[in-house]
Amino acid sequence: MVSETTYRRLIRTPGQSFFLLGVRGVGKSTWARRQFPEAPRIDLLDEARYQDYLADPSLFAADLQSAPPGSWVVVDEIQRLPNLLNEVHRHIEERRLNFALLGSSARKLKASGVNLLAGRALHRTMHPLTPAELGDDFDLDAALDTGTIPLVWVADDRRAVLESYVRLYLREEVRAEGLVRNLPGFARFLPVAALYHGQVVNISGIARDCGVARATVQGYMDILEDTLLAFRLPAFQSRLRARERRHPKLYWLDPGLVRAVKRLHGPIAPEERGALLEGWVLHLLRAHGEQGGLFDQLHYWAPHPANRTEVDFLLRRDGEFAAIEVKSQPRYHTGMLQGLRAIAELPGIVRRVLVYRGKRSFRTGDEIDVWSTDRLQQVLAENVLWP
Repeated sequence: MVSETTYRRLIRTPGQSFFLLGVRGVGKSTWARRQFPEAPRIDLLDEARYQDYLADPSLFAADLQSAPPGSWVVVDEIQRLPNLLNEVHRHIEERRLNFALLGSSARKLKASGVNLLAGRALHRTMHPLTPAELGDDFDLDAALDTGTIPLVWVADDRRAVLESYVRLYLREEVRAEGLVRNLPGFARFLPVAALYHGQVVNISGIARDCGVARATVQGYMDILEDTLLAFRLPAFQSRLRARERRHPKLYWLDPGLVRAVKRLHGPIAPEERGALLEGWVLHLLRAHGEQGGLFDQLHYWAPHPANRTEVDFLLRRDGEFAAIEVKSQPRYHTGMLQGLRAIAELPGIVRRVLVYRGKRSFRTGDEIDVWSTDRLQQVLAENVLWP
């Protein structure tokens, strides 16, 4: 059985205190143990320790006294007790301790209004495994089927672990943290939201299908994003009138989660593959983007709602744009280029890329790069997307 520790992660160790957020099972604790083998580790999933700190936060400060000035301390599941960040702040200032603050949710950190160490701690995200991290173990079909969350990827029975993972999320992340009052309503919401993977969010439609209020669905969407399971990709807004402004698209973190939440267990159907591949490409862009300065802003482009002209991803960096369109077909045809040809008029566009499941990579006569998924992986790993 392959171990999670087999894979070297993209994330680099910051030179100062930092938050590292990511869903459960994504490998934060494993990575921290490898990077800080001698550092004291305070795990707030340890219920006895959690209850002690909850009753008397000064015990946290007492446990830090043994750490030499300038050394590292790892605090796991920091979102369970956000008020401890006041002591973290004090020990950064007074004793120059460095903290690796790991968490699986940003919601309670944001909602509590506590000291988030502005300017004293960087913010990083750990994503599911990428091809660059998996190396020869990577398989695109497997990644689209059961995803690449390390906890799942290294399992003997990935599908069973995925199903358990979804139940674990409902039980521990949502109910135990008190994120929603109506757990049955939230349970109905999840598979409906999974149907919108890669689509423009329709809050009213989701509310109708779930049998809950529109405002409730908006809150549920916030929970999905704050617990890092989903991401809302905004539309690029360029001189559009208010009535033309587009809603964001919803993408789940991992293809395996999408299928598990929808309870799809068989081979990937053709109608599924497009959205799954599109979401997987977004995962690569975000994972490499944080480490390599790939973009300053990320959007989708849809300036003409009437004729449905779109480009899946529009990356902006230093005033320049790169456009990426994703198609799940294994054979190239010129009809795939409609959106990329339309976006050529956008000021500042310096690269247009079609990613498809074929094997050939080439450039068209009007300077559109046509890349296989293998070529995209290589470009992102080498950080040479921008010409």
